[in-house]
Amino acid sequence: MIKPKWPLFFLKKPDRFLVLVISTVLFMVSATLFGEGNRQKALEEQAAKDAVSKILAPASAPVPVPVPDVPATKPDSPKK
Repeated sequence: MIKPKWPLFFLKKPDRFLVLVISTVLFMVSATLFGEGNRQKALEEQAAKDAVSKILAPASAPVPVPVPDVPATKPDSPKK
């Protein structure tokens, strides 16, 4: 462990617990920023891959459009 007087030279009576707390906080901040940076990098790579695949994708075949059913007409009754 580090002598507490070295990193906390500005305090009159530094203790090891304060060094431990500061080190833990700095480690958690570093780990969070590292993970967030990797996540952002993966999102950028995925967006670039999607953009390229949209450009290089072949044109899709035309899709048939459904036609509404036409009701059957009533047979005309004979006129008298």
